[in-house]
Amino acid sequence: MSQRILTLLFTVFVLFACRKEEKIDRSSNARLQFSTDSLLFDTVFTSSGTTNRSLKIFNYSDKAVLISSISLQGGNTSAFKININGEASTSVSNLKIGANDSIYVFVKAFIDPNNAESPFLVEDAIEINLNGNQEKIPLVAYGQNAVYLNNERIVNNTSFKKGKPYIIYNTLNIDKNATLILEAGARLYFHKDAKMLIAGSLQANGILGDSITFCSDRQERIYSDEPGQWDGLYFLASSHSNILNYVTLKNALVGATVDSLSVNALPKLLISNSIVKNHQVAGVLSYNASIDVVNSLFYNCGQYLLAGFSGGNYRCYQNTFANYNYNFPRKTPSVYFTNFLNSSGQTKDVSVTFYNNIIYGSLQRELDFSEQSGGLVVKDFQNNLLKTDQQTWGNTNIYNSDPFFLNTRKENYQLASNSPAKESGKNLSNTIYYPNPLSKDILQQERAFPSTLGCFEK
Repeated sequence: MSQRILTLLFTVFVLFACRKEEKIDRSSNARLQFSTDSLLFDTVFTSSGTTNRSLKIFNYSDKAVLISSISLQGGNTSAFKININGEASTSVSNLKIGANDSIYVFVKAFIDPNNAESPFLVEDAIEINLNGNQEKIPLVAYGQNAVYLNNERIVNNTSFKKGKPYIIYNTLNIDKNATLILEAGARLYFHKDAKMLIAGSLQANGILGDSITFCSDRQERIYSDEPGQWDGLYFLASSHSNILNYVTLKNALVGATVDSLSVNALPKLLISNSIVKNHQVAGVLSYNASIDVVNSLFYNCGQYLLAGFSGGNYRCYQNTFANYNYNFPRKTPSVYFTNFLNSSGQTKDVSVTFYNNIIYGSLQRELDFSEQSGGLVVKDFQNNLLKTDQQTWGNTNIYNSDPFFLNTRKENYQLASNSPAKESGKNLSNTIYYPNPLSKDILQQERAFPSTLGCFEK
């Protein structure tokens, strides 16, 4: 072995031999710092866990500390599970944190089912003992019992009630001869990639203050406005007489997909007094279908708020379509129709009627229509406020005037008192939706003609 290697080994030996062991502060004055003083979990469904929340424990001292114990107060019976610095356990002892260093504690909530219908509170705490001093970090979760449906098929007329929410895994099928009735206040929460296939009829009739909810089963705040968490509602060819009234439909890939014309005199889908928001692709996507939308609010979807391809019949009265997309880019108009599906496809008849709507957003063109020769095309746009660089929709419309929404970042699409949409509406008392629901706005305020454009009268 060469002299140089021997010298290097000797040097390393001396350095390690001379290194002093890190000093540990054992005084009662030693203190830890925490990233939060408590951990609060949003609604946790029984038999289903939450995502991890984290607690970071800091030692800002120039000496190490030795934590005598970190433990879950409720132990093995707790509704919470913890992982302490990489170790899944209810308690860890003699854990050292070096000078100016830190460790993580990860927490997850699991709640056993009971018979309660209303949300209930579940509590525990993480206890940290250091040099005779104890700190407690409270853990709080709201538990919620639920009805779990996995690949359920509804073959007879069925009602879903207000109490416990319905958690849907994979697919909920409504057979051709069945009707699913959702009572006011019913909540349908869909697991990742879950969907509803409606071959029969869906009747969702909420009321103001007790609407019906379709959304993801992730109820943590970080998921509240996250699009694409579930697949959406699919209205199939045999489906008929579907109603979404006072419904909140949010956070899907596509909120509702409608694939054909109605099989009777009614529209295949009527959406009224509802909120459709935060969908990854579109709020409503249609293929040669018949859809009526009244008194509703559509906003912030990744491509379209409402899109009808390959023809169809569409009537929209007193709606607000607003697409600002603060969290993701968009290049497509908010409202879009075609009389064809693709460049080589057959054209089909299309009829589009828009009265007293607001269509506005962050793009220069928020309304567009692509047309190929062939088939009947009816475009009837009257008394709307439109954001578009194509002012060819009729001379009764208001073009490119800011509607003055009160606060789009806070999702408040009511209008300021100086909005050009005030008292600009067409008299709709001769339409099929007067007096119900057009005599009142989405908040049940009386509507007088000439009305304010959009779904809010005041």
